Amino acid sequence: MVNHKPHPCFFIILGMMAMLPPLAIDMYLPSFLDIARDLNIAQEQVQTTLAIFTFGFAVGQLFWGPIADSFGRKPVILIGLVGASISAFFLTQVEAIENFYLLRLLQGLCGAAPSVVLGALVRDLFDRNRFAKMMSMIMIISMIAPLIAPMLGGYLAKWFHWHSIFYALVLMGGLCTVLIIWQIPETLSLEKRQPLNFMNVLKNYGALLSDKSTLGYVLVGGLTFAGMFCFLTSGSIVYIGLYGISQEYFGYFFGLNMIVMVSMTALNGRIVVKVGSETMLRVGLFAQLLAGIWLAFVAFFQLGFWAMALGVPLYVGMLSTIGSNATAAILERYPQMAGTANAVAGTARFGIGSLIGASLSYVAISSERPMLYAMALCTLCASIAYLCLSYRKSS
Repeated sequence: MVNHKPHPCFFIILGMMAMLPPLAIDMYLPSFLDIARDLNIAQEQVQTTLAIFTFGFAVGQLFWGPIADSFGRKPVILIGLVGASISAFFLTQVEAIENFYLLRLLQGLCGAAPSVVLGALVRDLFDRNRFAKMMSMIMIISMIAPLIAPMLGGYLAKWFHWHSIFYALVLMGGLCTVLIIWQIPETLSLEKRQPLNFMNVLKNYGALLSDKSTLGYVLVGGLTFAGMFCFLTSGSIVYIGLYGISQEYFGYFFGLNMIVMVSMTALNGRIVVKVGSETMLRVGLFAQLLAGIWLAFVAFFQLGFWAMALGVPLYVGMLSTIGSNATAAILERYPQMAGTANAVAGTARFGIGSLIGASLSYVAISSERPMLYAMALCTLCASIAYLCLSYRKSS
């Protein structure tokens, strides 16, 4: 592990790489209705493409994490970047929703590689609290993506065509590939690499999930992300379809979420070394629970658009504080298989998110209530999981 301050380029490049999944998720959200019209399908089918991407992203992390522990971080990153970029290109050529489904699945599977390896790469270099601080710095850079993605996607779709959104992903993936080759070293030494044995991989997964405290952290990360995913799946339909917010302006409301998230991430990075990652995890989880209770209150009494639009950012804005510190707790317990541990955490986030999001896409969106109730339920379950499984054993 290193004690010196890494070069700023290290954070910038890894932050750019971390931007790719939120760009792939968020940038096409304002175009759901356009895609449905062009492919002559129902809007619920377009919602499903988001769940398919995140399902591939979740499954891919289980696959790539152990490979990164065996063959190194850098090759896995490069394979994933190239595969995701190729998939994004072919998404501009589809004429049938079935092909769209397949390519989004492949894009998610490949996009999981750099994402899961990112946490392991940083964990190779830093201890728990420093890891949480460094990940916060990377996440601040990466949060430029969800901050601008819906706005950029809305304007690209308005000025050009929704195809231009996926062309932008191709360009971004190619740039990241070049920068990774040029500047990012391999961080996993040969003596620390584990032989790839699928039976051992299954045993490692079993060991991780049989540890109650670790299971609690995994569920916290997964359920809180699922709450945000409820907003990603249904938010554009609620804001644009029900409340009449214009396609390009939806991104500004989405940006409120990211402003809160960036602020909380900056605060986390500044004080986590002093107060500890466990304390920051509890702060983020408690704040999100309060926001979830407010959203349920808004839904039940139908308090209207602005009560919802101001409550959602307080909910979504806690996600990075919860996620980075829950991941830090998991990786601290299993530093010898950081790739595998990070894969479990990432798979839980996107797996639970895709399942709940897919379920929500089958609910007719005639009001904001299904989305808000689902968000409130997710953070309530996350809080219960933490209290029952991780709280007493926290350090």
